[in-house]
Amino acid sequence: MSKEEESREVLPTKEYYNPKMGNYQEVYRRSIEEPDRFWQDQSKILDWFKGFDEVLDDSNPPFYRWFKGGKLNLSYNAVDRHVKMHRRNKAAYIWIAENGEEKIITYDGLYRRVNNFAKALLDMGMKKGDRVVIYLPMILEAPVALLACARIGVIFSFVFAGFGAGALADRIKDSGAKMVITSDGANRSGKVIDLKGIVDEALEQTSSVGTVVVVKRTGNSVNMEEGRDIWWHDVVKDGQAYVDPEWMDSTDPLYILYTSGTTGKPKGVLHSTGGYGVWVASTLKWAFDPQEDDRWWCAADIGWVTGHSYIVFAPLILGLTSIMYEGAITYPAPDRMWEIIERYRVNILYTSPTAIRTLMRYGEKYPRMHDLSTLKTLGTVGEPINPSAWKWYYENIGYSRCPIIDTYWQTETGGFAIAPSLNLGLPPLKPGSATFPMPGIEPTILTDSGKEVKPNEKGFIVYNRPWPGMFMTLYNDPERFKSVYFEKFKGKYYCGDYAVKDSDGYYWLLGRADEVLNVSGHRLGTIEVEDALITSQEVAEAAVFGKPDEVKGEVIVAFVVVKESAADDRDIVPKLRKRIREDLGPVYVPEEIHIVKSLPKTRSGKIMRRVVKAVALGQVPGDISTLENSASVDEVKAAIEEFKKVAKN
Repeated sequence: MSKEEESREVLPTKEYYNPKMGNYQEVYRRSIEEPDRFWQDQSKILDWFKGFDEVLDDSNPPFYRWFKGGKLNLSYNAVDRHVKMHRRNKAAYIWIAENGEEKIITYDGLYRRVNNFAKALLDMGMKKGDRVVIYLPMILEAPVALLACARIGVIFSFVFAGFGAGALADRIKDSGAKMVITSDGANRSGKVIDLKGIVDEALEQTSSVGTVVVVKRTGNSVNMEEGRDIWWHDVVKDGQAYVDPEWMDSTDPLYILYTSGTTGKPKGVLHSTGGYGVWVASTLKWAFDPQEDDRWWCAADIGWVTGHSYIVFAPLILGLTSIMYEGAITYPAPDRMWEIIERYRVNILYTSPTAIRTLMRYGEKYPRMHDLSTLKTLGTVGEPINPSAWKWYYENIGYSRCPIIDTYWQTETGGFAIAPSLNLGLPPLKPGSATFPMPGIEPTILTDSGKEVKPNEKGFIVYNRPWPGMFMTLYNDPERFKSVYFEKFKGKYYCGDYAVKDSDGYYWLLGRADEVLNVSGHRLGTIEVEDALITSQEVAEAAVFGKPDEVKGEVIVAFVVVKESAADDRDIVPKLRKRIREDLGPVYVPEEIHIVKSLPKTRSGKIMRRVVKAVALGQVPGDISTLENSASVDEVKAAIEEFKKVAKN
C-alpha cells in the first residue's frame, strides 16, 4: 500500500457522521435520473419575476442554457426580499479592519447602499450589458458595487486587488470595460497598497475606460484626473434612492471572472444569472447547512470566485450574517483569525489549506489562547488539503467535534462540485477527501485515452452532464471554450485535474494535470509568468513550473536565460522579481529564479519544461531522446546545487 493510500483513513464515526448519509443518496439519485423535475423544485430557492419555460436548453452543446425564459434579479434576491420580512434589521455583514475598526451593516442598510450606488451608476451613463471592472480591497463597498451592477444589468469583472497593472490592463482590455471602481489604497499587514496608482498605470495601456470611481479608504494622496476620476462619496448621495431591479433573463451574463490558462492570456469565465444563483445558494445550503442565527465566515477575498459565490451571492440569498475581514490573518499577531472567531462568535469557518498550514507553523498555543467553542462546522477551499493539515484543523480548531466540509470546485463550476453534505446527510469523513459529488454533478475518472479507470487508480476527472452553475462560455472566445473544456473527452467537461476514486466511492483530488499552478489556492498560469519574464529586455528565454511547498501547496520556480547584454548584471534577479511584482502582482513573484546559459529543448526548438522541472526536483526526467543538447540538463543541475549551497550558508 502506498503512503498516499495509507493516509486515506476513516475518522471514528461521530453522531453527526451518518453512515447511511441521510437523504443524500435519494436526493442525488433524483438529480441524475429526474433532472428536470429536480431542478424545477430546486429553482424555488430564488424568487422569480417570471417563471421559466424550460429547465435546460441543451440544443447547442456545450453552450447549455438553464431556466430559459425565466426573469429574475440576483440583487433583488440578495437584499430586497429580506427587507420585506423579519431579516430587515438582521446583520448582513460584520466588517472588521486590520486595525480593529468595525462596521455592521444590516440587510436594510445594504439595501439602501446598493440602491444609492445603482442610481449613481445610472446617472453616470451605465446601462444593461455595459462592463465594469472592480478593483477593490475587502471593504463593504465591494459587495455593494457587485450588487449594484447586478441590479441594473451591468456585467462586472472583479479583479483581485493583489494583481499588478499589467494583469489589470489585460482584463480591462479584454472585457472592454467603460468604468473602473477602485479605492485610494488598501491596508495589508500594516502597510498601505496604492491601488489607485496601479489603476492609473493600467489605464495608460487601455482606451475603453471613461470613468474611474474611487473609494476613499486609506486617505493617502492620489492623482485624480479631471473629467475621468471621481470620488465614490461625491457620486453616492445621502438619502433614499430606489432603483427598480432590472428584469434579467436567466441566461443573461452576471459577471466575467478571469482565470489562468495553459496558453495565452487569462480566460474570461462568463457566468449566467439564474443558473448560477440557484447553484451557489443550493450548494451552500447542502454542504454547510447554515442556520438562521449562524455567523458565517468565508475567509477568502471577493476578488476570487470563492468570494463572489460564498461571501456575496450565496450567503445573501440565504439571508445569512457574514464576517468580512480586511487584512492578513497573521497581522498584527498569528492569533488574528482565532481572535475574530472568539470576539464575533463565529459558527462556520471556511478557509484555505494554505491558511491552515500557515497558522500550523505557529503551533497550538495561539488557538488555545481563544475560546473557539462557538464553531460547529469547518470548511476548506482552493486546493486539496493534505491529511496532516486536515487533522490539525479538526483537532485544534474544531476540538475534534466539528465536521470539515472539504470542497472541490473551480471558477468555471460556479460553486461546490464535490463536497460532504451536512444538510443531506454527512458520510464518515476521510482526511484529504472531498467525499461525494453535489446533486447534479456526475463525475468520472478517465485515462488519457478516455477509458474509465479502476478504483484507486489515478486519472483525469470529468463531468458527464451540465449543471446549473456551470459557466456559459469564455468571454469573446467561444472556440477556446469548446477546445479547452470539451474536446479532450468529447461530450464531457474536462476539469484539468487529476483525481482518484477509492473503493468506497470517495473522491481524492490530486491537483492540476496541466501547466496551471496552485499557489496558496490561487490558480496562476505558468505562461503568464514566462511572458512577463520574456518581455523584460534582459531575458531571452524562460521556463516556469510549480514546486511542491508544505505551506503554499506550490511555489513558483523560474529558470531564465539572459541576453549577453545582461550577463554581468548581478542585480538581474531582483530586477526580474520587481518587474513581475509590478506587472502581475506579488502573488506571481517566483520563489526561486535561476540564471542558466541554456534550457533543455527539443531539436525543433521547443523548451522541454517537464525535463527542467524533473531535473530541478531531483526526479527522473523520462524520455529525453528528442533533447537537442544534454549539457543544458547539467546547467539546470548546477544551478540547483549552487542555490542549495547558498541557502545552506
